[in-house]
Amino acid sequence: MKHVLPSIPRPSLLHMFSEGRSLFELSAFGAALPFLKKAPSGDGHPVMVIPGFLASDISTKPIRSFLKGKGYETYGWELGRNFGKHIVGGEQVLCDKLINRVIELSVIHNAKVSLVGWSLGGILARELARIIPDCVRQVITLGSPFNGAQGSSPAVKGLFELINGNVSQTNPDVVKQMFMPPPVPNSALYSKSDGVVHWQACINHKIEDHHQAENIQVRGSHTGLGHNPQAVWIIANRLAQAESNWQPYTQTA
Repeated sequence: MKHVLPSIPRPSLLHMFSEGRSLFELSAFGAALPFLKKAPSGDGHPVMVIPGFLASDISTKPIRSFLKGKGYETYGWELGRNFGKHIVGGEQVLCDKLINRVIELSVIHNAKVSLVGWSLGGILARELARIIPDCVRQVITLGSPFNGAQGSSPAVKGLFELINGNVSQTNPDVVKQMFMPPPVPNSALYSKSDGVVHWQACINHKIEDHHQAENIQVRGSHTGLGHNPQAVWIIANRLAQAESNWQPYTQTA
């Protein structure tokens, strides 16, 4: 079956220039901690959080610390800054270091690993689930443009291509593969006021054909999604589900 990539606009200039909201969202995260502590607790399974483009594990420390407090074994990816170099060409989409990192955590805990990926990190998380589904429990993406880089801001797209080349031209099959949901439960969080990538680039299409794929809208900036209180609550809700009983998110959950 042939899948055609959707035509996606770039984020608006208004949203791009309002990305400074992320600082207020970080403050709101701290203020909301008493409320967030009421979120569902976990069962102790491992959770790895993958940072976005140009970011490192420092950026994901707030969400990892919160999830650790909810009972999970939390990990950063421990591969430095995410320059996108972990996407490789040919038949192998991801580098061995990243794949082995997830396999190692799964073996250590004798459990599948839940992956939370922010922006580019979410694209990597989805591909990990596609390559080693037996090691991945679920994937949660935060503003991840897995429908193609055409929905990214010109500055981000240009910088990524400067470092990594044009993946859509050099590896068109890889891009088409990214469009399809991975074979594990996956939740795509997106914001319609995202100023880095257009929200339409961050959602699962034809989810009626994929009964464990969902899209969840949140309010906020792209650079604040990892500590956005609404997003953090939803992440906790998704991770707390029983492994064998995944259900779509509802606003009243």
